[in-house]
Amino acid sequence: MNLAKYKDIKGFMPEHEGKALYEWARKFSEFGPLLEIGTYCGKSSMFLSEGAKENDQYVYTIDHHMGSEEHQINEEYFDIEIFDDLSKRINSFPLFLENINNFGIKNVVPIVNESSYVAEKWNSPLAMVFIDGGHSFETAMNDFMSWHKKIISGGALVIHDIFENPDEGGQAPYEVYMHALKNGFSDYERFDTIVCLEKA
Repeated sequence: MNLAKYKDIKGFMPEHEGKALYEWARKFSEFGPLLEIGTYCGKSSMFLSEGAKENDQYVYTIDHHMGSEEHQINEEYFDIEIFDDLSKRINSFPLFLENINNFGIKNVVPIVNESSYVAEKWNSPLAMVFIDGGHSFETAMNDFMSWHKKIISGGALVIHDIFENPDEGGQAPYEVYMHALKNGFSDYERFDTIVCLEKA
């Protein structure tokens, strides 16, 4: 699988972590559809899509596409390319759509909304949930609490941006990871800052 073709898509996932995401998507999509929280411009969606495609499964992506805290004006990851002059806010959805169309991705279903609201209406079991949305503690924990019960037994929870050392990165994903380990999940595999847990 040539995942290098996605290297120029705007995003924050290095290729080796994307390869791990692809492998986990391929494995766990044998048991059902996948869901991604935090889509941005679709880079990680491509890796999930490639894995799920091998089992003829769909990837649902959830993002309000207005950017996380760190994407806003005057913040560290502000990017003028995804700033909408008309609405005066971040809007990554047009670039996301452009990317999935350019690569002919057919098994990704975008949902533009808040993660917790979608979870309230969601009734279908999921084989894997990937949490990579807002990195404040409240947002990250809400994503976990909203979705972990939707994952099937033997399914996977994947969390990105795990940093044990506060000097290297924000602690919210790590704290959610620790919480998950105490609440029905066990370590399956990890590569650098991305971890896969299996549900009991």
